[in-house]
Order: sequence, then C-alpha cells, then structure tokens
Amino acid sequence: MIRLARALPLASLALAALASCSQESGPKGPPPGAPVTVATAEAETVPIHVDAIGNVEAYSTVQVRPQVSGTLNSVRFREGQAVKEGDLLFEIDPRPFQAAVSQAQGNLERDRARAADAASTVQRYESLVKKEYITQQQYDAARADAEATKATVQSDEAALETAKLNLSYCTIRAPLAGRTGALLVHAGNVVSPSNALVVINQVQPVNVAFTVPESVLPAIRARGGAQLPVLAELGGAGGGGAAAPYGTPSSQSGDAGMSAPGGAPGGAAQVREGRLTFIDNGVNPVTGTVLLKATFPNRDEMLWPGQFVQVVLTLGERQGAVVVPAQAVQAGQAGTYVFVVKPDGTAESRPVQVGSTEAGKAVIDRGVAAGEQVVTDGQLRLHPGVKVQVKQAGAGR
Repeated sequence: MIRLARALPLASLALAALASCSQESGPKGPPPGAPVTVATAEAETVPIHVDAIGNVEAYSTVQVRPQVSGTLNSVRFREGQAVKEGDLLFEIDPRPFQAAVSQAQGNLERDRARAADAASTVQRYESLVKKEYITQQQYDAARADAEATKATVQSDEAALETAKLNLSYCTIRAPLAGRTGALLVHAGNVVSPSNALVVINQVQPVNVAFTVPESVLPAIRARGGAQLPVLAELGGAGGGGAAAPYGTPSSQSGDAGMSAPGGAPGGAAQVREGRLTFIDNGVNPVTGTVLLKATFPNRDEMLWPGQFVQVVLTLGERQGAVVVPAQAVQAGQAGTYVFVVKPDGTAESRPVQVGSTEAGKAVIDRGVAAGEQVVTDGQLRLHPGVKVQVKQAGAGR
C-alpha cells in the first residue's frame, strides 16, 4: 500500500509533463507583421522653381563729393539717416565764392558800359564816313572795337554764371533718396572734389543678384525672361534654420538648380516678393553660370545691401507631380529608394528618382505612382517581401 501511494504522485507528474509537451508541439499561428507607418503618394500641381543663393545690392549707390574746394562748415545729417532727394547734407564756407560773384558782377557792369560807348561811336562814325569827315579805316576800327567789347560782355556773363554756380555748390544736397553711410570727412576739414564725404545707398527698391546654371537659361527665356516672380527668403542662405527650398537635384552643379517645390520657403514674415529685371548678356565661361538680378520694393527695408538670401525663381507649374513625405525616401548604396506596401500586405523596396525636396515633401520623378502607399516610419524592420502591420496611414503631405 505504501508503494502504491508513492507511485500515484509520480504518475500524475508524468501525465502533466506529457500534456505540456503535447501543447508546446502543437500548431502555431502566423507571426505578426512589422509595425510601420504609411502615407499615400498624391498627384499635385507644384511650381517649377530655380533655387539659388543671392546677394542684396543697393538699387543705386552714390558717393557724395564736393564740386568746389573749401572749408567744410557743417554737416546737416546723422550717420545712417534716411534722406530724401534734395535734403541738405553739407555746407562749405561760401565767402570766397560770394566774393567771386561780386567781382564777376563788377567786371560785367564795366564791360557793358564800354560796349555801350563803342556802339555809340559806331553810330556816329557811320554818318561821318558818308560825308567823308573820317576815313573808312577809322570807321572799321570803331566797328571792330564795338564787336570786341560785345564779346567781352558775353565772356563776363559766363564768368558770372560760373561764379554763381560755384557758390551754389557750397550747399551739398542729397542726389537721391536713400540711407547714408558713415561720415567720411568731418566739419572743419578743407575738402576738394577728390574727397568722398559720404556714400548713399538707395534701398527702396533694392536688387538681389544671383547666378543660375546655363542649362536653366533656355527655360527662363522661354517664359518671357524679365518680370518672372522671385522670392527672397531672409536667413535661408546663412544656415539660420529655415527650411531649404525644393533642392537642386544631385545631378546638377553650380549655385542653383531647377526644381518643382510645393510651396514658398520659410514663413511669410521672412519672405519678400520681387520680379526678375535683369539677365546678363553672357555666360561666365569659368563657372558656367548666368548672372540674374531681381528687383524688390523693400518698403520695410528688410533686405539690406550685402545681405545673403535664399532666392527662389518661379518658372511655371508642373501638373500631376507625385509627392510623398520626405521621410519615406531612404538612401542606399544603389541610390535612393522607398518601401511600398503591396496589396498583399508585403513590403517592396523600390528605387526612386527624387526631383526635389522641401518642407517635408519630396517630388518623385520616377518609381512611385499616385495612390500607392509608402512607408514613412519603421523602415529598419523591413526587407523585401516581409509582412507589414500598418499602424497609421496619412496623406502624402
């Protein structure tokens, strides 16, 4: 009896172990798919852009110089001040020029009196020569003297005008509206026409100069050349954290490239709009680029001469461009690719050609069709043919 009681627990344990092994060796369910986030590729109309780095230039730059020599009596503006055309800037000591005007006026009055006397003599001699009271030679000499004094009067009148003009040059006024730079000569110095006193930059409007590859020139000319819309983004060129415009394709080189972005770069507060106004008449043979200039109204003076900006030149629109989120595009040894979710729920690695990228969106030139689902997160778990489990689906934006 004792042996039977001890054998019963051992038998129970053996049956339990056998049942457990039977359950572990039973059929298993299919493994869960790799969790991924997907988005749908969409067909959109996107602008065709040329992106470049531009440099802001003053619309006009004038070096203010005196036109007469003298002592600089006063400066009538502050450095960096905005001035209007005709505003008084400098005054030169006018006393020597006022004296020159008085002297020229006196010479003119004297010679006018002599000219009047010579003309009167000619009139008297005209009747006397007819009566042969004087010789013809005396009459001719009187006429010559009258003509000479008349010419002297004309010379004196010109000298008086020159003296008055020099006197007016003692007050130096702004030749254009703009903003003054640093004062180069202070009051009390003797100045001459060789001295630059101040530089004035016209900043309303301003120009932005930039270069594009020569391959883009036919497209610019085909769309009318001048007056094409141009955007300037402040801070985009200097690494200020702004999103890069739809970028230059990797196959292009130079300062700019043609692209097809989906929107204007940066925030509206940092973007200014202008028009293309200049296309250089030749291609730079060293760089293979063409110089362009765009003009901006710059009423708020946000664009400053010498500043670098990101420039976006709009050439037109591209219909039906396939757009996907930029994070869907991966880089591999063979180039760029995306994972596409096939109708059977498996992932397919597909090489793509990216036309441009901006603001989280990529334009796909080749490799993906509108309506297909691309993986935007979870690519590290994928390989061709693996089952996927979609966590979230979003639009291709």
